[in-house]
Amino acid sequence: MTFEDVLRGLTAVAKTAPHAQTGLWVAGMLRDRIAAGQLSPGTKLSEEALGRALGVSRNTLREAFTMLGSEHIITRIPNRGVFVARPSAEDIREIYRVRRYLEPAALSWSAADGPGRLEDIVAAARAAKAAGDIPAMAGANQDFHSAVVAMTGSERLNTLMGQVLAEMRLVFHAMAANPAFHEPYVEDNAHILELLRLGRRDEAARFMTDYLRRAEAQLLAAVDRDAA
Repeated sequence: MTFEDVLRGLTAVAKTAPHAQTGLWVAGMLRDRIAAGQLSPGTKLSEEALGRALGVSRNTLREAFTMLGSEHIITRIPNRGVFVARPSAEDIREIYRVRRYLEPAALSWSAADGPGRLEDIVAAARAAKAAGDIPAMAGANQDFHSAVVAMTGSERLNTLMGQVLAEMRLVFHAMAANPAFHEPYVEDNAHILELLRLGRRDEAARFMTDYLRRAEAQLLAAVDRDAA
């Protein structure tokens, strides 16, 4: 998807927005599109084009950029403009530090009954795997982890996870065409689902911790290869 495609989508949304288009709202619109993989690392975000598409002032847009910059989702390069960020190795380590605290705890302590939604996500991931649809596999993986945290019933944790997953989508860009990265996690997610069905929450949490360590190691290795 091109930046122009994203602008057309944002224009349509802005026309039907039921509330004031604040910096917080603009940041949410951009974050959602980054999390969905519509804006890839290195994409230049034209202030003029975005302001026109969303119907907001330059000050409102810059407020949104400040929020997204603090989340490491976008970066401003002096004399060049604002770009979707390219996560570094240290960014990846920090993302996974957060995830190792958040997701295993959600599996261990959530009171909500989450397997219903997780079942649908695992089924969609398996269908994508069978079809060789790598973007759909990656998307289902994101949905699975989002649903795990949603089991907590905490709006604050859901917001934090939304920020993490937007940055994760930028990390996954390096693995965009690599089924060997995404495919094993389809069945790992299915295994976590089965443990939850059996009421073995602590075992699911331990498995998630190992799962996240493996994913982090693979991503860091890919960053090293790209740097070389």
